[in-house]
Amino acid sequence: MPDPKNSMPRASVLVAEANLLNCQLIEDALRRARKSFSNVRTTINPAEALSVIKIESPDVAIISVRLTGPVDGLDLLSSIHTLGVPTRTIMLLDSRDPELVVDALRFGAHGIIFRDEALRILIKCIRVVHNGQIWLDNANLEHLVLTLQKLVPLARRDRTALERLTEREKEIADGIAEGLSNRDVASRLNLSEHTVRNYLQHVFDKLGVSSRTELALYWLRRAS
Repeated sequence: MPDPKNSMPRASVLVAEANLLNCQLIEDALRRARKSFSNVRTTINPAEALSVIKIESPDVAIISVRLTGPVDGLDLLSSIHTLGVPTRTIMLLDSRDPELVVDALRFGAHGIIFRDEALRILIKCIRVVHNGQIWLDNANLEHLVLTLQKLVPLARRDRTALERLTEREKEIADGIAEGLSNRDVASRLNLSEHTVRNYLQHVFDKLGVSSRTELALYWLRRAS
């Protein structure tokens, strides 16, 4: 009987890491798994990663949260998501911070992998994501469910809270619901990041939410 893993189409992979050493280590490891991957490319430049994805649409892109510069890892993830390309994304995280995991999922990640996990887990994650599924460990899946359960249905909230938001605060909330970072919102609205953070705190207070994740989910459900 043929091995179903070997019968699956091989994935083309782009790795966007923070330094050349990490790129080389991941590339070498994936190239050894020849039956799973047709092509592996690496870059430490977020702009180059975005260009490759626009032009070549690799099957899977692994994005490191360590990317820095004008565009960081989460910014790159969000930009890929807005392109509408078929490339599926995996976020490589250093921390198991649940809020960071939820933010990565909101920004478009199809899988979450942690830097302290074994190579075989990364390879399995790529296969699963390439196959159209979501990769998330049980602990973070439970946190995601609890986050959703914590949200009071909009019908039970004070509907006048929405009316108390200023137009600028609504624009801030729109950006957060779209998965934009504070930097992206600031750029869109021609504000400083400090000003955006201040507006965001006012929005939290008025709507009775305590995180970007809760705000995004609340905002997306406000018309229900």
